[in-house]
Amino acid sequence: MPSQLRLHRIADRIREELSEMIIKEVRDPRVTMITITDVKVDRELAFADIFISAPEGSQRSQEVLEGFQSAAGFLRHNLAERIDLRVFPKLRFHWDPTPERADHIEKLLASIHKEDEQRKPQEPGSNEL
Repeated sequence: MPSQLRLHRIADRIREELSEMIIKEVRDPRVTMITITDVKVDRELAFADIFISAPEGSQRSQEVLEGFQSAAGFLRHNLAERIDLRVFPKLRFHWDPTPERADHIEKLLASIHKEDEQRKPQEPGSNEL
């Protein structure tokens, strides 16, 4: 079994190559403007779990996942040619809601900050007319 460091390197390489393939080679409009947020490879190298996100958010999640499932064989074949492994893992695609959650948290924090600024009492001696 490969070490954790080797698994991490394999996952990073899959993410890099897959990102490049999506930009340059995949012609399916369902998988355009997609970000590969993470790749996790299991210890037996049987599966590579690929987490994806889109700027539009989860509105496109079903469409995007269907596009990736449709292209899974093509992607796996081309990745296997680029990355030298004895057996190449099967690709499983998952929607990653993390960027959407982070955006939501950022908006909440900004609104709290704005409310605090509005509630701040005026400085003594600065009378506005």
